[in-house]
Amino acid sequence: MKLHTLNPAFGATHSRRRIGRGPGSGLGGTSTRGHKGAKARSGYKNKIGFEGGQMPLQRRLPKFGFKNINRVEYQPVNLSALQAYAEASGAAAVTVADLVAAGVAKKNMRVKILGNGTLTAKLDVTAHAFSESAKAAIEAVGGTATKL
Repeated sequence: MKLHTLNPAFGATHSRRRIGRGPGSGLGGTSTRGHKGAKARSGYKNKIGFEGGQMPLQRRLPKFGFKNINRVEYQPVNLSALQAYAEASGAAAVTVADLVAAGVAKKNMRVKILGNGTLTAKLDVTAHAFSESAKAAIEAVGGTATKL
């Protein structure tokens, strides 16, 4: 056996379909495109959401609501997360940069401290926003809540 005598196994290869090569081929005439219609024409491209002329779904459904372009989104951080951070690091002050470094908050988000959980450590917390309950809890243990 030599390399030039090797052949693929029988049935492993197929010759490609040559469409539009006359009626004798069995693939002439409409050349597998059917009769008329957009798909039979050259240059046909399926448009996203096109339903053959029927009113598309995105136009049949009603529009509702709106997106406020002035909305300010905050990354919520609970008091329980602040307590865990204080225990782990032993820091007396917590800033947004500290929370980002600890993986509690995302880098380019504004941070809002929420009052879920308990806080026993005296912390000086600096953030973009505080809920009323969080501010009260921080000040109850002798800490300060500074708004950026």
